[in-house]
Amino acid sequence: MSRGSGAGYDRHITIFSPEGRLYQVEYAFKAAKSPGITSIGVRGADSVCVVTQKKVPDKLLDQSSVTHLYAITPYIGLLATGMTADARSLVQHARNEAAEFRHKNGYEIPVDFLSKRLADKSQVYTQHAYMRPLGVAAMIIAIDEEKGPQLFKCDPAGHYVGYRATSAGLKEQEAVNILEKKMKNNPQLSYDETVQTAISALQSILLEDFKATEIEVGIVRATDPKFQIMSTEEIDEHLTAISERD
Repeated sequence: MSRGSGAGYDRHITIFSPEGRLYQVEYAFKAAKSPGITSIGVRGADSVCVVTQKKVPDKLLDQSSVTHLYAITPYIGLLATGMTADARSLVQHARNEAAEFRHKNGYEIPVDFLSKRLADKSQVYTQHAYMRPLGVAAMIIAIDEEKGPQLFKCDPAGHYVGYRATSAGLKEQEAVNILEKKMKNNPQLSYDETVQTAISALQSILLEDFKATEIEVGIVRATDPKFQIMSTEEIDEHLTAISERD
């Protein structure tokens, strides 16, 4: 019955091991890293930027149909790192929450409240055996009217928190170490600095220079709070600026 140190405790979501661990939840964190993709989010003074790798596994696939960036509302964007099928389920739930909130209250859902609702749902999945945790780490970005730029991250265990800069995926810890150094000296980044900090941090971790088609960039700005996905031409301009600066 037993498998290694788990001794059968990894068979059910709801059973603690003697060490107080929930193996199925730990497996969900590993599943979020299984596609081998790293994502980065950076919050500046008047904007937020999220960057992720874009891997197209088959040459016959239409590149435009492969994405990790989703618009929840016109003003809230979500970057999902992990299993794409699970990400679509999470995005659908987020859109339902946002639409229901708008219908009931007459104004757009605040990004921190949406993050809390998604985290609540993820946490419930760790308590009941009727559904497994989703193998997805989600970064949610928006411009709040009172608080300004906002960047939240929700993990498979149901933990959510706001960040100045964060990472998810395969090389998460290496990315966090680099971002700590980059953000230490200049916490109030301009729009261009925010985008270029996120892209250059991803380049530093993966030790490679990207083509514009190999990454996805999502942004929100205080001057234009709508969530936008950058075109390859815009990404190329920032890649050129980074290479000239270095």
